[in-house]
Amino acid sequence: MNTLILMADELRFDLPGFMGNPIARTPTLDRLAWDAVVFDNAYTPSPVCVPARQAIAVGKYPLHTGCERFGEDLPPGAPTFARAFSEAGYLSVACGKLHHRGPDQMQGWLQRIGAECAVQWPNTYGAEGREQIGRLKWRGAEELHLAGPGTSPLSLHDRLTVDGAIDFLRMHFEGMYRRTADVPPLLLMVSLQQPHFPLLAEPELFDHYHARVRPRLHEDRPWHPALGRGALPVGEEVSAAEVRNATAAYYALVEKADREFARVIAALESHGQNLDDWLIVFLGDHGDMLGEHSLWEKRKFYEGSARVPFFLRAPGLWPRARRRENVSTIDLFPTLCAAAGLGIPTDLDGRDLAPLLQPGRRHEWVNETFCQYDLDEFMFKRGNLKYLTFGDKGPDVLFDLASDPGESANHLSDPAHAHAAAEMRDRLQEFIASRVAAAPV
Repeated sequence: MNTLILMADELRFDLPGFMGNPIARTPTLDRLAWDAVVFDNAYTPSPVCVPARQAIAVGKYPLHTGCERFGEDLPPGAPTFARAFSEAGYLSVACGKLHHRGPDQMQGWLQRIGAECAVQWPNTYGAEGREQIGRLKWRGAEELHLAGPGTSPLSLHDRLTVDGAIDFLRMHFEGMYRRTADVPPLLLMVSLQQPHFPLLAEPELFDHYHARVRPRLHEDRPWHPALGRGALPVGEEVSAAEVRNATAAYYALVEKADREFARVIAALESHGQNLDDWLIVFLGDHGDMLGEHSLWEKRKFYEGSARVPFFLRAPGLWPRARRRENVSTIDLFPTLCAAAGLGIPTDLDGRDLAPLLQPGRRHEWVNETFCQYDLDEFMFKRGNLKYLTFGDKGPDVLFDLASDPGESANHLSDPAHAHAAAEMRDRLQEFIASRVAAAPV
């Protein structure tokens, strides 16, 4: 079975239409999600790009990968899902962002297409002091001052990525290469960099959303020192007008990403491909706070940053469904292997999602997942409870999403949660301690 993985960067879980957003226009993703298995409680392994993507690639949490922070990377030759599929005879092609910063830019893929392929500067080839194109980090309030109509460099990256994917599909399905054997199955990944900042969007799309969005203008600064890090309350460093501009631009970038995915789907269908014969995956690497709790971008364990959109579409394998259980995007690796009939490596943290895809097996699923930021901040979610620990950066926190979906109250001292909190604390500390026991991949 051919497999297509569509990925967006920094996309909130509640922005696509299929997740219930009444304002965003995402017809391509909505169409695919209609007969997919949609995971309503999917979480990133890390709310920051590099460790999240490398954890997904190897099916392990960051503290077991050797890649726990931005700027780190998997060691060369890591056992990624791309490598497993390449070794099994698939033609594996990655278009767009993988965010490898080390010397092994392929990490198991047979071919890479697109603009996002660069070793980490300035530590390579004596490049110290040279400007890195497109490598600006989040600049706080300045990003909101600049938000509005314009051209994001990441939109240019994405256009090149999708143009390359379309050209590859043409070459592949129109037989432009001389072949002496059967056409191999495809593992094709199209990984966009939008709606990641800078928050600059096409004027037509920006204007459409400017009057329609509901910017968060009255959010309190979080009381917790780690959760509140980098907060930008309206009326202090940023204005209400700037927050509206930034929100409109973000929505516009989401629609732009959907339009790019539409071009990929149209190209497949133009070559006579029946989407029902493909396994199609959609996921985000992490979310964006988008002004919630006066916060922007990622790096937090709030739902807006840690929770992601995620679905699997293969009508011939799995009936359409919506699942509420806690899952992680590191579950993708074993699930892809199982669907393709490949052996699942025994050392993965990720779990085959089969119990949630096949009616009658759901009792087998352990309803929990983890998330990590930096070396000492961790999240453990079990059912509706979310336990957070921050090392020496602040007190532990327990959120109860059933009674407090806005994550505004710490229930750690609530007697009604005492037993669950103690169990979750122990489970989380056991998980953190496993870093010492586990060798990097």
